[in-house]
Amino acid sequence: MVRTPTRRKDASSWVHHTQPGVRSLLSRRRRIRQVSGYELGEFLRVRRSRLTPADVGLPSAGARRVAGLRREEVAVLAGVSADYYARLEQGRETNPSGQVVDALARALQLEPDAHRHAHRLAGLAPRPAIAEQSGDSVDRDLLQLMDAFPTAVAYIVNHRLEVLAANALADALLSPLADRRDMVRSLFYDPAARSLFADWPTVARDTVHALRLAAGRAQRDPLLAALIGELAVKSPEFAALWQEHEVESLGRKSKVFNHPDVGRIVLTYQALDVQGSPDRQLLVGTAERGSADADSLALLASLHAADHAR
Repeated sequence: MVRTPTRRKDASSWVHHTQPGVRSLLSRRRRIRQVSGYELGEFLRVRRSRLTPADVGLPSAGARRVAGLRREEVAVLAGVSADYYARLEQGRETNPSGQVVDALARALQLEPDAHRHAHRLAGLAPRPAIAEQSGDSVDRDLLQLMDAFPTAVAYIVNHRLEVLAANALADALLSPLADRRDMVRSLFYDPAARSLFADWPTVARDTVHALRLAAGRAQRDPLLAALIGELAVKSPEFAALWQEHEVESLGRKSKVFNHPDVGRIVLTYQALDVQGSPDRQLLVGTAERGSADADSLALLASLHAADHAR
């Protein structure tokens, strides 16, 4: 008796016989892994290019055709095979373990934000439940908290760095901008932004780094993807900063403003995460007590109040 060979039901045949909805879901997950794999590989490649053998304690062997460490050197430092690391950079390996990502982070000397970003790109870090297309509504208690800073600049942003709400002093400070809500586009498109922010290159850099960090958390937000794609095409400065693959939270920053009404103001900003709303942050900018900056901020507040009283 001749036996008919049993056909092995591999993953592709299983998908073929599943319902269309299931096939669509699996296809989408595969595409997400492919995109994430490419982004992780590009991130590793750029960060590798910034290190020299001397930075990591390796001897430099002659002239190099390209800047930075070689793939083989990163592989040695991380304790993985050169072939495996090459597949990671090429996006052909999309499921590295947490231990591998940690080893690569040490080899590439990644900062904490960049380390967590690498985990997210590898699909290992739990992503917060960001409302990727959430509305503009802000919790009433959060609005009251924002307004409780009468002598400070305070506003609420989402993960796209859009200003969802601002107190009166923040409105006054940002009044030179044509669009005070769409801060990222204003920063790169509005000439007034380059006058308002005395150290515009630093503000632009910090903004792009924060936006790339947000992109790692909200990889399926079409509005964020559209914003990044548009700016990458229309703004050479944004495109150059985006290609650096640097990530950093807003954290604590110092900003210098040249306001047309009151002149120079130096503020220290703190970014506060909002519990229960992972895509919201409260930004609070304060001047040193008793300083000329505090006096300028008080004058700006009074001028703004007078304008609204008319």
